[in-house]
Order: sequence, then structure tokens, then C-alpha cells
Amino acid sequence: MLYNQIIGQQEAKHRLLKMVNEQRVPHALLFAGKEGCGNLPAALAFAQHLFCTSKNEAGACGECSSCGKVSKLIHPDLHLVFPIAKSKDVKSSDNLIREFREIVLQNPYLTLNDWFNELNVENKQPIIPVEEANDILRKLSYTSYEGSYKMMVIWQPEKMNTEAANKLLKILEEPPEKTIFILVSNNPEKLLSTILSRVQQIPFYNNSEEEITAALIEQFNVNLDVAKQTAMLANGSYSEAISLLTQNEESVSFLNTFQTFMRLALKFDCPKALQWIDECATLGREKQKQFLQYGLEVFRDSLMHNYGEKNLVRLSGQEKQFLEKFAPFINQKNYEKLVEEFNNNYYYIERNANPKILFMDLILKTNELINLK
Repeated sequence: MLYNQIIGQQEAKHRLLKMVNEQRVPHALLFAGKEGCGNLPAALAFAQHLFCTSKNEAGACGECSSCGKVSKLIHPDLHLVFPIAKSKDVKSSDNLIREFREIVLQNPYLTLNDWFNELNVENKQPIIPVEEANDILRKLSYTSYEGSYKMMVIWQPEKMNTEAANKLLKILEEPPEKTIFILVSNNPEKLLSTILSRVQQIPFYNNSEEEITAALIEQFNVNLDVAKQTAMLANGSYSEAISLLTQNEESVSFLNTFQTFMRLALKFDCPKALQWIDECATLGREKQKQFLQYGLEVFRDSLMHNYGEKNLVRLSGQEKQFLEKFAPFINQKNYEKLVEEFNNNYYYIERNANPKILFMDLILKTNELINLK
């Protein structure tokens, strides 16, 4: 990965270039930004720049042996750590490194949902377990293979459990010589404050609509109007733009699920509600969280629609048609409470609460709120 392949983020790229050119690279960096902003590809570009044996003013040469290895994510001194669905056969990232390399090389703007869809383990929670921390300590205790840096890229470090985070803290305080940590986080506020105090943060901001538009035209060869519309709906995330551009029956599925939910909430029918809840419980926790996020998006766009700000509505196609009929049910009296209830359920699902109990409670509370006069 080269810096010029990263969309936007000129300030972050300039800082990284300066660090390497001046040979003042901190031992621990935090690339913080929302999902799809480009912090993961930036981490890979920075690794390639650091390992490159023929660096130039723009970064890595892209042609030397080291660049070739990093571009394929097979450099022996580049270690990758990422969330897994822990099981009998999967204890750490090493057990899934081949699959992770393949999907990242295919799409460097990878999201956690993309990764878990690839693994087909949506009913499990993503985690970086304590076994991973032990592997990190072991790998970094070795001498570098090529006599340069050893680099540990940890994607989604906020998914570390407490025990793993505490073990990582120890090595961050006293890292081995020529060891670089890069934490690539979408939610840095969920990291231990003691970890945050030991890393230098590099912020990654939302991409502009112009940057996303240009990238979509170049990468997918779409016309200008389609690219502009997609960029507007993506809300600064290139991964979201890709998802919108290649949208398929999954978004229709969420629409259908949400429509059924709201019909049940509007006119409560216990047998049908129980059937819907049973079906929803089989989706897996990641899909359940996505459904709740989808609901929050619909509520937000409904409010924009009602206040005449239709240009700020992000939903399109069938979803926009549904919104025309649904929006009148969302108003000042119930909007904030609905958002609160959906956010609370998202929080509890992340913490492995029983989805059947949660969704029954959500239907009943939504019924009350949606029928407010």
C-alpha cells in the first residue's frame, strides 16, 4: 500500500512522511478515525514506507523486495492482530491470518462487519483475547528477521478484553528495541486511559464528498451523478460508499425487517411479535446490531424529512419510498426516546444480553412511543 492510494487524509500522510524522513518514529501510534476513513490502509502504507529500502520523498518506492513483501502482507517483521470469533480451533489471529490477508488485500477499507461476514460467524462477538496478548509478547521478543524494525499492527484494539489490554500495556511501557506499535481504532474512547496515555495519536477525519466522488469514479468507473449521490449518502466513510454502490438484497432485507417491526409496534399482535422475535434471534448479534443502527438511520432521516430538509435524507430507492409513508409517525415527542431505546438495545446486545427479551421490550416500548398523540 502506498500513500497515494489512500483517499484524502493529507494531514495524516504528511505527519507520517515527516516522522520517517526525520527518523523520529514513536514506538506507539494510534490511528484513530471512524470506520471507513482510511486508517487501516494508512497503517499498511506506513509499514511499507518504514520497511522500504529505497525510500523517496513520496514514501515507499513500491519496487524493492521489502515493498513487495509488505504489499502482500507477508513481511516477516510485520505482525497483524485483529478481532476473532474465539472457538475450539481459533485462539488468536495466527489461526486466521491467511483469510485476513486475502480480504484486506481485496479491500483495505475493511469494516468489522465485512470481516465477520467473511468468517460467517455473525452470532459471535469479535474479541482480541488474552491468548493474543501472549502471542504479541512472544513474537516481539525475537530479533527482527531482516535487521530493521519489528512492527505490530493491531486493528480494532478496542476489542481487547481487559486481561489482554493490561498485558499490552506492559509492553507499551517498555517496548523492545526498534519495535513499533500501530493501533488502528474506530472507537479510541473504549481503550484504557492508560493505553491512550502511552501512544501518539494521529487523527483521521471524514473524507469529503469530493474525495469520495473522485475515488468512486476512478475505482468503479461510475458516472459523475451516481458517484456524487453515493458520496453524499456515505457520510464521510469510503467503506460506506462502496457498500452503498454495491448494495444488494441485504439492505432490502433490513428494510423488510424494519417494516415488519414497525407494523408490530404500531398495532401490537403478540403471536406475530413472538414469531418476528424468534426470527430476529437467529440473525446473530452482529446482524441484530446492524438492524438497530438501520433503525436509527431511518429515525434520523424521518426527522429531516418532516422538517423539510429532504436534501439531507440519506436513504434512497425503496427505502426512500417507505420513508414518505413512515416519517409522519416520528416527531418531537417520540424521536429522542426512540433513539435512546434503540441505542440501549445496541449496548445490551454487545454485552450478550438475551435478544428475545430485548426485542420484546423494544417492541412494547416502541408501540407506546409511536402511538403518542
